[in-house]
Parts: sequence; structure tokens; C-alpha cells
Amino acid sequence: MKLLRNAQPDPNQLTLQLDFFSATSIGTTQDAPPLQFQPPALPSETAGGMQAPISEQTPLPPMSPPIGRPADGSRRIQLGQHHLDYVLLRSKRRSIGFLISDEGLRVTAPKWVTLGEIENSIREKQRWIFTKLNERRERSARRLQPQMQWRDGATLPYLGQDVTLRIRANHPAGVSYDEATQELIISLPADAGEQQLKDRVQGWLQARAKDTFAARLPIYAQKLGVIYQSFALSSATTQWGSCTADGRIRLNWRLMHFSLPLIDYVIAHELSHLREMNHSPRFWATVQSIFPEFETAKRALRESAPETLPIF
Repeated sequence: MKLLRNAQPDPNQLTLQLDFFSATSIGTTQDAPPLQFQPPALPSETAGGMQAPISEQTPLPPMSPPIGRPADGSRRIQLGQHHLDYVLLRSKRRSIGFLISDEGLRVTAPKWVTLGEIENSIREKQRWIFTKLNERRERSARRLQPQMQWRDGATLPYLGQDVTLRIRANHPAGVSYDEATQELIISLPADAGEQQLKDRVQGWLQARAKDTFAARLPIYAQKLGVIYQSFALSSATTQWGSCTADGRIRLNWRLMHFSLPLIDYVIAHELSHLREMNHSPRFWATVQSIFPEFETAKRALRESAPETLPIF
């Protein structure tokens, strides 16, 4: 999530965006929240927010070989039966920080902090570190899976389930969805190209997105007691949604690939910005007041790499 401000704040331009996902990081400053462990996910963060506390009885997840090991600044620490490679960077910051990315663990620490203190901090955070490394590894594996083939019989994610594409040359309707058989029937001539199929399916998804968002937005707006001025579909490549201070909501039509709870979370998130135009504890409390399961939905969105979705 990003807070975008102009030099002279304009309420019509102040926008908060809900990004697809970003590298996971945690700091050890005194005002930072204590280390916390996220609950099991739905079939994905969204970004930032509250997490459930970790239990001391929670076993360490299986640790496969580390993701990469850059030559410069790399170190290794033994943690029980596991070894962990990490990159250590010294900086002028006043605390020890951890960043998990596809390259592995990066630790940033002040120059005056000893290596022993750094490694003790890694030991304290090892459950969080191992969990996040494995999540990144699984996400990378999903990215390598074959992309959807646009043809008759292919499957398309829709509202959290797979629907089967059926191409019918003489079908009376342009596109129709049979909920009983979970088939999306598209009327196209036998010699139609792949792009024609993509265009038909995208148009149908966007129409369904418009109807779904229009039905769900008033529900959560009423729960919050807020009024939004308008909403529009977004085709952004890095954000699920955004909200301006004057109540203009934009929601990514590709949310229709996900289950309804994840869609509702994004809607509740954006509308909550009409109460709190920030990501403060008060903002997250506002989200929780109308969507108690937001932590699980937020994590599920964060873990849903855009690269795994169909390419239109």
C-alpha cells in the first residue's frame, strides 16, 4: 500500500492503493509491533496489517535449500538442524531489520551492533524467517507452472473455483455461464483465433465484476456509515484497488478470479479509507469492525502472485 501525496495536498488527488504484494520485511525498532505469525491462508498482501501471535509449540516448517546465495556480504548461521544463509548489510539505521525477498534473507544492521547480537536477533525471529522463506519458495514454484492454454476445455479461475471454457459455434448467446456444470460457453466460429477467445472472456469477466462490485460496495458502505461518490473498474498491473479522499473507488476487475471473501476484503479495505485515510492502527481496527477475517484474506491476496493468473 502506498500513500501518494502532492506537495500541496489536494483531497481530490490523495489516493491510497492496495498493492498486489511486496517483499516481506520486519524491523526491531522499539515502536514496531512484536513478531507475529500469520494464520493459515485462503487459496494471498494483500499488504501490511495485523497477524495472529505465534505459539511456542509451533514446529519449524521443513527447510529446503536456501533461495540463492549472493556472493557479496553473504553469511551462514546454524539454527538447530537447519542452516540459514543471509546477506548482511551495515547502514546508519538505528535498529536491526529483516527483509525476505525471492533472493532470500537480507539483514540490515547498524555498524555498532555486534555479529553476536545480530545472530541472536535472527534466532529470535527464526520461525518467522523460515516460514516466509518457504512461502516465497512456494510462490516462485507457482510462477513456473504452465500458463493457461486458451482453447476449448481449458479452465479459468472464477470466484475462487475453476470453470471450463466451452467454445460453441452456434450458441445463441455471446457468452453464458452454466453454474450447474461450471462451464463458460462462448459463441465463436470454428476458425476463431486465441485473441478473440480472450476478448470474449475478458469482456464477460469485466461485466460480472461491474455487477458484483456494484452489489457489494453498498453493503460495506452502509456498515461503515460512509458514502462513496463513484466506483470504476481498474486494469492496474500492481494494485487491487484504490480510494481517493473524495470517495472515488477503483477496483481491479481481475479480483473476479478470487473467492467472494477476498473481493469483500478489498472493498472493505478501500471503503475504510473514507474513515481513515492512512494505514494506522485505527484504520485496521475500522477494517476489522466490518470484516473480522481481514487478516486471512489479506495474506491470501499477498500470496496470489499475478504471474499465476491467466494472461489476457
